[in-house]
Amino acid sequence: MNGALLRATGRGLAQGALSLLVVVVLWEATLHLLDVSPFIGKGPLDVWGYLVTDDGAAENRAVATALVARTLADAAIGFVAGLAAASVLALMFTLFTAVEQALMPLAMLLRTVPLIAMAPIIVLVFGRDAATVAVMGGIVVLFPALVNMVFGLRSASPPMLDVVAVYGGGRLAALRKVALPASLPSFLAAVKISVPGAVTGAVIAEWLATGEGVGHGIVFAIGQAQMAQVWSLVVLVTLATVLLYGLVSLLERLVLTGAGLPGSPGV
Repeated sequence: MNGALLRATGRGLAQGALSLLVVVVLWEATLHLLDVSPFIGKGPLDVWGYLVTDDGAAENRAVATALVARTLADAAIGFVAGLAAASVLALMFTLFTAVEQALMPLAMLLRTVPLIAMAPIIVLVFGRDAATVAVMGGIVVLFPALVNMVFGLRSASPPMLDVVAVYGGGRLAALRKVALPASLPSFLAAVKISVPGAVTGAVIAEWLATGEGVGHGIVFAIGQAQMAQVWSLVVLVTLATVLLYGLVSLLERLVLTGAGLPGSPGV
């Protein structure tokens, strides 16, 4: 099992390196094909110079990493808030059909209406602090996680549910003994797809509300015509998101392999 896991991890790293190479080539080629002004469009070498080799690279790197760290902290708030809300709603939807009929349209509304359109109201209600970060990040995370969790809870084997019923178990017993274990792959899939959503929600919240992190840093850099900083922040937060996604995918593989379960279905 360990050997198979190591091989799978090695393949994942190789695929990640290849994907990074393809992205870098496409990035540079797109700038040239579209004839983007060098003042606006910065390539991989420009970002590398800004962060590594230029005279002020150390200071640039310190500022950029501090902003990314703030965004990842905000993303963690939204990630936890969205997953917690999705978990509670998924359990309620599974136990009580009436609750699903009442609340699912609201969840779909939150998914449909652009977060930017709701941002002024959210800021007015919750202010410009961690509460707004939790709400905005939670909204982005909520619906995809909720759909995966509900799918997983309802994928329990009907014969197993019948066995619980025959032995006198009610809805809660069926949920605890059958539905929850069966939903593990879908829950891990929900965790995995929530990572990029949480980062997106954090950047939007910082841009529109808190005035911190990458979201604010990009707006400030554009206002100062510091395009190298803009591209560097985008690259760093993207790399951080991809890395977190890969770590969660590895954790998912470890948990499912240890539990003897197939991979997540992904909805």
